[in-house]
Amino acid sequence: MTLAVASQLSTAALLSALEGVTAIPVVPYRASGEDGSSSVGRSSGIDYDAHIKNVRYLMRNNDLSENRPRVLSIAGTSPIHNMSRSEHIHLVDITTRAMGDEGVYVAGVLPNPLSEAKALISELAILRRPPDAYLIMPLAGVYDQDGMYTEFMAFAEEMDDRCDARFLYYFKDSRDLPQVAKLLRDSEHFVGVKVGTGEADVEPLTRAVGDSGLVIWGIGDRCTRASRLGTKGHTSGIAIVYAKASDAINNAQRAGDHAESQRVEDAIAALEELRFRDGRRYNYSAVIAAMALSGFDDIDGGQGAPFNPAVPEGVGQEVKAAIADLARYH
Repeated sequence: MTLAVASQLSTAALLSALEGVTAIPVVPYRASGEDGSSSVGRSSGIDYDAHIKNVRYLMRNNDLSENRPRVLSIAGTSPIHNMSRSEHIHLVDITTRAMGDEGVYVAGVLPNPLSEAKALISELAILRRPPDAYLIMPLAGVYDQDGMYTEFMAFAEEMDDRCDARFLYYFKDSRDLPQVAKLLRDSEHFVGVKVGTGEADVEPLTRAVGDSGLVIWGIGDRCTRASRLGTKGHTSGIAIVYAKASDAINNAQRAGDHAESQRVEDAIAALEELRFRDGRRYNYSAVIAAMALSGFDDIDGGQGAPFNPAVPEGVGQEVKAAIADLARYH
């Protein structure tokens, strides 16, 4: 029995919005101690007021062409892996209520174990303003690709029946390509795939998926070549600081102007390089540093997050140099 209608947004409207920029804002953490000197550990927690401030920045600063809605998602960069279920639900609740009907929301969901994923989705689906779709994060542990396909097919059927849910899959292992493509072809509930592997998988994946779902670039604003290869839309971890850059890249790609897309991409390339350096070591913390060093008072990155301390002083200097000419994109 259906628990709730997860969204009034049609699948066609959802896919159209996902061809834009999916902004993945960092979730700000702040120490609870009086001096605020420690950004991680038992004394730190999510600063919900700062998060709402960031959501409002992203909603106010929407430069996507053709009045397309802003898409937000709390997922990997956020980072959902270190939140309790209650924290995650509260965060989604205040985010979607702040967005209202002006934006599109995709909730990141960890699939291990699937029972927990089902419980989370069931609770999110009955919020005052539920998510429009769910991004299934990469599967952890040892698994057989055929088993992944079978389990996710059944999972999607069950959650559609219970919550009217639609899903995107975060593709992170090239070996899974045939099964991921088959999942999108065979399940009407998996409507898209986020590419998190590399450019080499784009063309094979788009060919295998065909018209059965949307193939989205999921490795930041370094997306011009991926767009040329066939992706539509991209995710951005830096939109929380430089929303105009992410939007300009997407607008250019939508207009078929890949030269302009590359020009803007080149402007933010140094910051993106820092985020993805050394196995994405600074994926979160470089954004926090950029938010702090920018001096903008309409965003607040907090002080760090579990397992993501502040960047070393030398890297901080690199961040400062990387953002020196980016204020126009805020």
